[in-house]
Amino acid sequence: MAALAALLAATPAAPAPAGAAAPGPERDRLGIQLLEAPVDRRADPRAHTYIIDHLAPGSTISRQLKVVNRSDSRYRLELYPASATVDGGQFRFGEGRHANELVSWTSLDRSTVALGPGEESELTATIRVPEKASAGERYAVIWAAVTSGPKDGGNVTQVHRVGIRVYLAIGAGGEPPSSFAIGDFTAGRTVEGQATLAVAVRNTGGRALDLTGALSLAEGPAGVRAGPFEVVDGTTLGPAQSGSVTVALPPKLPNGPWRADLTLTSGLVKETASATITFPDPGEPASTFGLDDLSMIVGGSLAVGLLLLAGLLVVARRRRQTPLRAARLG
Repeated sequence: MAALAALLAATPAAPAPAGAAAPGPERDRLGIQLLEAPVDRRADPRAHTYIIDHLAPGSTISRQLKVVNRSDSRYRLELYPASATVDGGQFRFGEGRHANELVSWTSLDRSTVALGPGEESELTATIRVPEKASAGERYAVIWAAVTSGPKDGGNVTQVHRVGIRVYLAIGAGGEPPSSFAIGDFTAGRTVEGQATLAVAVRNTGGRALDLTGALSLAEGPAGVRAGPFEVVDGTTLGPAQSGSVTVALPPKLPNGPWRADLTLTSGLVKETASATITFPDPGEPASTFGLDDLSMIVGGSLAVGLLLLAGLLVVARRRRQTPLRAARLG
C-alpha cells in the first residue's frame, strides 16, 4: 500500500508546488491513496504514490483511489481533477479547478463523498486519451477538497485539499527513457554558520523526474566522515529542464575539504557523482566545484581495455588463419 498522500493547500492563492501545506484543523487528517499500480511499474516506488503512465492516442486507463477521514469530525469532500505544471524545479498545481488538456480527458465516478470519523471510500479515476492527441507529457492532480467557512469574523473561505499527482506521457511506440545528469556542487554557509550545498541536475530524458537521494562526506579534516544527509524533497524536473537539489546539512560542519559523494534517484533511475568541496567561512561567498574526474578515468580505462581486447582478438584470428593459407598454397 502506498502511503497516504498529504498534499494540502489553501485557496485563494497563487499557483504553488503540489505538496505545499497550509495550516488548518484538517491538516494530516484527510488523506487520499492510490490503490494500484500498473503491472509493468510495480517495481517503481513513484508509481505507488502517483498516477504515472505512457499511453498511445486513443487509449483509456482507470485507477482505483481511496479517500479517508482520520479526524474526529464529519466532512463532505469534493472530488475533482485540476491542472498542474512542472517548472522552476517544482511540480506546481493550478489555482482552484483550473483545467488543462489532461483534466479534460479525466473523469471520476463521483464528485462528492461524505465521510464520518474514521471512514473511507473508494473511487475510480478514468483517463480517455483522444485519437488525435499530440505527443508529450502532461500533468494534473486529482483532488479531494474540504471547504471551511470564514473564521474570527473574517471573510475568506479556506479550501483544504489533498491530492494525487498525474504524470501522463502520450505517444506511439515505447515510452521515452528517463535519465538525468548531475552537475556542479555549490557549497556555501550562511552568516549564522549553517552549511549549505546545492547540486545542479539536468533532465536528459523524456519523462519528468522527482529527485530524492543522500549525500555522504568523506576524507574530511583528520579523516573525518559525515552523513549520509538527505536531499531535501521537492525538486521535480520536466524533460530538458535543469535545476538543483539541496542537501540538509548540520549547522557545525567543518569547512573541509571534503569528498562529497551524492546519490540521486527518481523511481528506478539512479545516478551518482562525487566532487571535492570546501565550505566557506560564515557570510563568505559560496564556491562552485566541478565533478571529480574518476568517472572519466574509469571510462577512459574501459575504452582502452576494449581497444586492447579488440587488438588481441585480431592478432589471434590472424594467427589461426596463417596455417590455413599455407595449406592452400602448398
